[in-house]
Order: sequence, then structure tokens, then C-alpha cells
Amino acid sequence: MFRLQVSDHVSLQLFERHHAETLFALVDANRAHLREWLGWVDGTTETSTYQEVVIPAWLQQFADLQEELVGTIGLHAIDRHLGQTSIGYYLGEKGLGKGIMTDVVRFVTNYCFETLGLNRVVIECATGNVRSRRIPERLGFTEEGVLRDAEKLYGTYHDLQVYAMLRRDWTKTQEVAACASSQ
Repeated sequence: MFRLQVSDHVSLQLFERHHAETLFALVDANRAHLREWLGWVDGTTETSTYQEVVIPAWLQQFADLQEELVGTIGLHAIDRHLGQTSIGYYLGEKGLGKGIMTDVVRFVTNYCFETLGLNRVVIECATGNVRSRRIPERLGFTEEGVLRDAEKLYGTYHDLQVYAMLRRDWTKTQEVAACASSQ
């Protein structure tokens, strides 16, 4: 089983089929919360959907697992030629306000640059999803613009805010953080 320790309280682990029931329970318990920004929530109404469809499709993505599942994170379409990928994530309500996703996104971003050798990491958030947008903003990602009507949720189009981090910017950010922590 692949597992990476992010902090004392948070680790990343690949989803496996035996996680289907726990993942379904997380989504089911947070359906109203997640539904606001994730259009696929209404289509996942059975554990078998996760075991037979969702988890097999996510086996290459990382999952945020603590003692209990509180959310997920994944890399979308790693493009080795262009040296870039995008990060997608969500948290159940129980995981909000604890800095978990900020720590995990920081860790995954570092992994993208240092381990995968990528040059660019992108995060797209609905412009109205303030909590989600705070994460790349906290981590020093650059706001690159808005993709108008780029996502359709429940028959309504939404704009997406695009954030990106380049390897050279990440290196500078990490050097500044290291200097600040040594003082």
C-alpha cells in the first residue's frame, strides 16, 4: 500500500477498492456541502459506484486519509511533454478550518516539482468557492485569470479562477519560508 506522511496528523494514500464504503460514507454525509461545487455528487448514490467505477479510475491519484477519511486530492492529466499538471481536491465539512488541505496541497505541489520534475502546477476553483480559493492564495500561487462559464453544475454555468505555480516560483517561496523559520 502506497502511503506518504504529510504531517503528524495527515497522510496521503492511494485509493483501493476496499475504501469504497468509507468514501461513499464521506460523500453521503457531506452531500449538501459538496454538491455546491462538485457536479458529480448527485450521480454517486451507491457504494458500488465507487468500488466498480470511481476508485478504479482514481487509482493513480492520491487520497487524503487520516484515521478517518476527510477528503481527497488528485493530480489530473500529468503532461510530461509540457511538464505540467493540475490539482483537484475537496474536503468534507469535518475537515474544514484545520489547515489540512493547505498542508496537503503544499506537499503535493512540492512532490510535483521535486519528485515528478514538473515545471507548472495549476489549480482551478469556482470563483464563488472562497474556501477553495484561499488554498492556492495562501501557498503563493499566481492568479492567472478567470475561465468564464467553464463548469456546469446543475444546469448553471460557473466561472473558474485559475491559479498556477511555476517551479522557479516554488523554489523562491520555499527559500523564503526556510529563512523565516530559521530566524
